[in-house]
Amino acid sequence: MRVTAPESSESMSSTSLQGVASPTYLHGAPNGHSDAPPAPHGVVAAPAKGHEGDGSSQADFLQIESIVLNLDASLRVHSRAHFFSWTQGLLQSLIRHDLLVCTQCQGKPPVYRADGFSMTAPDPSVLSDSFVRDPSVAPALLRAWEERRFQPVTVDAKTSSFAAGGFARELERMGATQLLVHGLHDADGRAISLFTFACRPGGVGPRQLYLAQLLAPAMHAAWVRTQATRAPGGVPEKAAGQGVLTVREQDILKWIYLGKSNYEIGAILKISPLTVKNHVQKILRKLNVVNRTQAIGKALELRIFTP
Repeated sequence: MRVTAPESSESMSSTSLQGVASPTYLHGAPNGHSDAPPAPHGVVAAPAKGHEGDGSSQADFLQIESIVLNLDASLRVHSRAHFFSWTQGLLQSLIRHDLLVCTQCQGKPPVYRADGFSMTAPDPSVLSDSFVRDPSVAPALLRAWEERRFQPVTVDAKTSSFAAGGFARELERMGATQLLVHGLHDADGRAISLFTFACRPGGVGPRQLYLAQLLAPAMHAAWVRTQATRAPGGVPEKAAGQGVLTVREQDILKWIYLGKSNYEIGAILKISPLTVKNHVQKILRKLNVVNRTQAIGKALELRIFTP
């Protein structure tokens, strides 16, 4: 299994949030003289004063702004739909990926529970299920991460120990075989969460490794909040929209979410496009919205279905 790590884990682990937010830390002082620690891997230092016309300073500022916006967005995550919108939207500006698998590691030996998020895979839950069902995937990724002293690592799914399994085959079908792996561990060194970004080959470099390390605590906190939505009595809340739509209407809404037209949905469900149109009109009325886009947003908000 091919596993790679940042060229220098020491420079990453010593980086602070204060350093990320401070242009002085990222840029350094003119002529190379600075008491601040060196910039982390993947962050381009700004040119010395008098040579800022090449746009490097603006690029650095935009990167810092994107990091801050993502950290702020993570604080607004309180449901699975929120987490999906953040990771498959704004977070893509920092770490571009085709699939994100979030894994909880519980107990010893660990028991894994995974959840998948993707805008390109038709059904991310199939991928997260295969991630857990294949007994070699999660342990191999966890072992690679632990061997690198809990630093972000990349794993090539095509040459990994689980290359012959269903999960790796699905990744190869998607064309996203380069895995960026990072997580969090407790005080005893036991993993509590693991985040696996499935990216296109060549899409992960030192910058993405650094950003994964920076964002992992925010991702963990946000994802845990989505798991902890409970009613005051301690009983898990029921979906606010439970029972609003029929099973057939929910099926049609899911295909709408995947971008299918009435004609395509009719062919998939073996019903006429006119019947699909009638169902769509009922969905809009029941959700009190005026178009398909609003219907999807309302359904996610009410947890009628999950991506």
